[in-house]
Order: sequence, then structure tokens, then C-alpha cells
Amino acid sequence: MSIIKFIVPALCLLAFSDVPARSAEISAPDDTARYLAGLQPSASSPLAALTKNPNWQQHAKYFDSIFAQNEKLHLSPIREFSKAQLTSPRDTMFYMFAGPDALHAVAFFPNAATYVLSGLEPAGEIPQLDRLPAGTLPGSLRNLAVSMRTLLTLSFFRTKDMKSELRSGPVYGTLPLISVFLVRSGKTIHEISFVNIDAEGVARPANDAGVKSSNAKGVKVVFSAGQDGRKQTLYYFSTDLSDSGLKASGFLAFCDKLGMGDSFVKSASYLMHSGNFATVRKFLLEHSALILQDDSGIPLGYFDAKKWRFQPLGRYLGPIEIFPGTYQPQMSELFRKGNPIPLDFGIGYRWRKNESNMLLATRIAEPKPN
Repeated sequence: MSIIKFIVPALCLLAFSDVPARSAEISAPDDTARYLAGLQPSASSPLAALTKNPNWQQHAKYFDSIFAQNEKLHLSPIREFSKAQLTSPRDTMFYMFAGPDALHAVAFFPNAATYVLSGLEPAGEIPQLDRLPAGTLPGSLRNLAVSMRTLLTLSFFRTKDMKSELRSGPVYGTLPLISVFLVRSGKTIHEISFVNIDAEGVARPANDAGVKSSNAKGVKVVFSAGQDGRKQTLYYFSTDLSDSGLKASGFLAFCDKLGMGDSFVKSASYLMHSGNFATVRKFLLEHSALILQDDSGIPLGYFDAKKWRFQPLGRYLGPIEIFPGTYQPQMSELFRKGNPIPLDFGIGYRWRKNESNMLLATRIAEPKPN
């Protein structure tokens, strides 16, 4: 896939003028997401008046362009791949080390009932946009566009960039990006609520005094494919997936309650190649019916060949140079002998088309007892 040119327009540096008087009405989460995504909110929304500003209209035109390019070159081939290769999806989809990447979650696994995404970045919030101090909205739109830059061009977020880009307000955190990705994927957002996980793995309202010190704080987004589609739920939790981090968290207990799922791992900094992430690696191997990952995920040597069937996808060229010591001879041999299926899209750190690799590992069903 050729890189999509990403130039943040000068409009974001301009202050909005002629902002109407603040409304007492609260914007619906879908309208807020649509406004940030450069899509028209509902006519009755207090944000509708803000779309008349020529600066927002330029923002919308710009987002129309970059998402159209991404759809054509990247997401559409992914959806075709999903239809052809991921034919028996589970209700639950685990996406560890995801950050706010709802875009790939719903593209690869469009029919999951429950999505669980995790990362270190805070969930943040989306304030009432029509009540922001004068002059702050353009900068928020600019930050949003900059935060999406590498995902829309390279297919992944840079961790070091997210540490700064997603922690400054007033529109901050992963939630604004997740919301934009959902509505730009044709979804309607029905409900957003903040939840924290307690020690027993139960997601409870974030204002519950018993979970305010939780080490897995997040957000729950209920959405559908259109107004009348089946309701689906996406959770994002800000939590430490290292072995020591998980000891102080009920996050995996929460995931365990969801049963077996499909797992996706991409651009995960090769963290599960080390001993510091053995717990999450073990969880995925024991709780996944299917694992779709690039080579930055679980090393092939940790899979029991008697329990898994492997289908290599694309080309394995090894890791990029900033991840030394993560080359897998076993993976190279699998791609040499395993009749890899070509990929029509780029993905992961080797994001160029015809250079990307993925592994589709499917659990072999155990014989039922007589």
C-alpha cells in the first residue's frame, strides 16, 4: 500500500468565528463523534449550527478525503480478507496493545458482539464541544487529525507520539479517536459510559467509590451498524499488560468472563517476545479460538503445534531494525513451506503492500468424549 499523504490543513490553526450562543441541550454521543469526524450531526443537535462555519467545512472535506483513500487502499481489502478467511467468528474479540484502534477491530471482525481493546493511554473524554472556551475547538480538531496520522498512513500508532498527543485537552484520550473511527466506519453510537474493573473482574461505573483506585480504567461504547442494526459493545481499558501490572488488576478476570474469543495483535512492539509479558501471552493462547497477528505478537515457538493450525499470510521479511533480536527462524521456515496467502493490503510495522506478514492461527477442536 502506498503511503497516504497526510497534511494537516491550515484551517485547524484558525479560530472559529461566529460561534452561536451556548445551548443548554446536551449533545448526543453520536452527534459529537460525527462532528469531530467531519460528518453532519443530526439537524436537532446543538452542534448543527457549528457546521456552518467554513473552517469546520474544510475540516470535513479534508477528513472525507483521507478516509476515502484509506477505505479504498486499506480497509476495503481488509474487509474482503475477513469475509474470505475469518469465516467462523466468535462473539468476543480481544485486541491487546490496541490503543484506540477501533478502525481495524471492526474491519477485521465486523460481527463481534463485544470488543475488548487495551493500551496505556487514558480513555479521556469528549466534552460538550459547543461549550468549549472560544478558540479552543480548532486546536482540538488539529490534535485529533495529528493523532490519527500514523494509523491512517502506516496502519499503526507510534507509542511515543500517543503519550503526548492523547494526554492534552480539552478533547483528549482514546475515546475521541475511537468514536471518530466508529462513525467513519458507518456505525451509530448509542451510549458512552465510563467503567472501571474491580479486583474480581467486574466492570463497574467509574463513579463507584469501590473502583476509583482501579488499575484498569476505561470506557464502554455501545454502537450498531446504522440506527437499527444489532447493538455491539466496545470496551477500551487503560491498563498495564506487563506481568507486574496484571497482578494489580482485574483486567484478565474481566476478559475471562467473556469466554473464548478471537484475538488480534498488531504492531505490539514485540512485547510478548519477552518474559515480562508472559501472563497476557498465556491468556491469549488459552482463551482464543483464533489468533490473527503480525510477527510482533506471540512468537511461533509458544504455540503448541498439536493444538493449532497455521496459515501464513503475506511475506515474512523479519522485524524492522528498531526491534533487534526478534527475528524468528521458525516463522521464516513456516512462510517458506506453508504456502502463504498473498495480502492485498499493508499492515503492521512493515506497512507497505507486499512486505507485510500475518499469521492466522486457528485452534484445532479437541475430540468430544464418548
